[in-house]
Amino acid sequence: MKHAGGATRTTSAIWTVPNIISFTRILLIPVFCWLIVDEDTTMAGILVFGAVVATDWVDGTIARRTGQVSELGKVLDPVADRLAIASGLIALMIRGAFPVWAGTLILARDVAVLVGGALMLARRGVRVDVRMIGKVATFSLMVAVPWISWGNLGYPLAELALAGGWAAFAVGIVEYYIAAVVYALDIWGAGAAAAQAKRATLPGPVPRDAGSEP
Repeated sequence: MKHAGGATRTTSAIWTVPNIISFTRILLIPVFCWLIVDEDTTMAGILVFGAVVATDWVDGTIARRTGQVSELGKVLDPVADRLAIASGLIALMIRGAFPVWAGTLILARDVAVLVGGALMLARRGVRVDVRMIGKVATFSLMVAVPWISWGNLGYPLAELALAGGWAAFAVGIVEYYIAAVVYALDIWGAGAAAAQAKRATLPGPVPRDAGSEP
């Protein structure tokens, strides 16, 4: 779905620079997960995880500034974000570096939005665009998760990392659920519009002849 006034020219190309960056971020997911769950390499894993999620803005920015916004990229970029966050969260919870309750709050929201969006795409062929509040919330949580984990494991500057991480989490999780409500309204509105458009294409009743009996 494209909001009024926000039309962006897109391409059907697959191997654009932004898409290659997104693919690379996805390929790095098993690398940082493996590093995180191994106690001897957890620090390296958190650093790689932090680098992957921190570069969330890179592919989108390059796409917009170079005119390489693609239909695939509109799906691939947020998918890479969700996969990276979910995989990193699960690995960190297994490692005992991130609280399960906090991770569950993030994952539950992601599953709900993913299922709702997938159903709308499958049934109506409508895709809901990412909102700015969703991007800001995601960024906040991308900062919070590695910082909290870093602090919980007692790495250098642990107290500072915990303070900054929990502050970012508090802001991010509220924004995350507000964004979920916004997406739910977008999905409902897109579904209603698609249903109305479908009804408009159906043939109307055949008019009676002027002299026919009632």
